[in-house]
Amino acid sequence: MAILAINNLTKYYKDVRALTDVSLKVKAGEFVTVIGRSGAGKSTLLRCVNRMIEPSSGRIEFDGTDMRSLGRRDLRRARTRIGMIFQHFNLVPRQTVIENVLHGRLGYKSTLQGSLGIYGDEEKNHAVEVLERLGLAEQMHKRCDQLSGGQKQRVGIARALVQDPRLILCDEPIASLDPSSSKTIMDHLHRISRDMKITILMNLHQVDVAIKYSDRIIGIREGSIVYDGEPRKLKKKTVAEIYGSDADDILFEESPD
Repeated sequence: MAILAINNLTKYYKDVRALTDVSLKVKAGEFVTVIGRSGAGKSTLLRCVNRMIEPSSGRIEFDGTDMRSLGRRDLRRARTRIGMIFQHFNLVPRQTVIENVLHGRLGYKSTLQGSLGIYGDEEKNHAVEVLERLGLAEQMHKRCDQLSGGQKQRVGIARALVQDPRLILCDEPIASLDPSSSKTIMDHLHRISRDMKITILMNLHQVDVAIKYSDRIIGIREGSIVYDGEPRKLKKKTVAEIYGSDADDILFEESPD
């Protein structure tokens, strides 16, 4: 059953069309990666799902809810079930790891509770458990500006997990990381999808990484889907179609038939 259904999604930035009639469905628990060159529309697609960016037209249905029909209060409630992981972490540098993680619960709070940082014992215990799962127990009370890039991204993952989401959107989560940290982050996200049955929709530039971890790959060029299928069926000619003149710089080994 599809947890996310996108139909004829189009997005304009003034006179520039970023997405053109994009339609796709994502099954519950699926790990789906969107690939494409910079400016292809990958980030726009993800941010339209939770309406960080407003679509120009089309329908987005998440977990049976028409996202475009929601007012501010209902949208805030729907977003509690959609975690978001960012390329540049989006943490509060001077706050501790545990404080940043608990920000994932703000969607469940009143404005007063959120501004005062009021969290229950169950929420705090849940945050500690998530940090332990991600190997960050010793960093729990450190300020986030004292962490490495890979540790910061694990804090971002923890913040998303304490929301108890059904879907996590990952916008280029390893683009700022070294290869070792990138592998750690991808391993964690893969385990989260597999063991916790949380749906992952991710943007990546690295085709080889997408093939290794994904259940399914979607290729976008100039705002349109040009590939939607299994990683093992992705061919060199399709990678060339997706990336154009950048294809020669892409790490990719075609699977034998």
